[in-house]
Amino acid sequence: VLSFIIFICYIASQAAAFMMAPLLEFLLALFLFFAYASKLNEKFKGFYWPLTDFLRCVTAAIIYFAISIAAVSKHSDGASKAAGVFGFIATIVYAIDFYITFNDLVTFLKQGSSDSPEGRKSEDEDSDSDSD
Repeated sequence: VLSFIIFICYIASQAAAFMMAPLLEFLLALFLFFAYASKLNEKFKGFYWPLTDFLRCVTAAIIYFAISIAAVSKHSDGASKAAGVFGFIATIVYAIDFYITFNDLVTFLKQGSSDSPEGRKSEDEDSDSDSD
């Protein structure tokens, strides 16, 4: 919702060049929301869903911080200032989401790493190589 509000503010401002970043973040967040809601993460096990969400949060926080500084410092109209302030709020929200998602990602990777040594061990035992 915050990304959509920032998108609307950038459309109404002189800093319309920055409108693409909030639009892409909004669409990506909407896609991931529907993917989790429809349980696509359980259907497609080979795709690292926590890593995707983690990368989205990191890039969104960095991009929102950068364009908010540019919008507030270079443009003087009210809509640009509002978009910049909402962008700083979105930076904080995405940073909190980044922290929560990072903890989920660590749990996901620990769960995956506990299965992999056993798989490698059984592959090594079953090999029929003559290395004498």
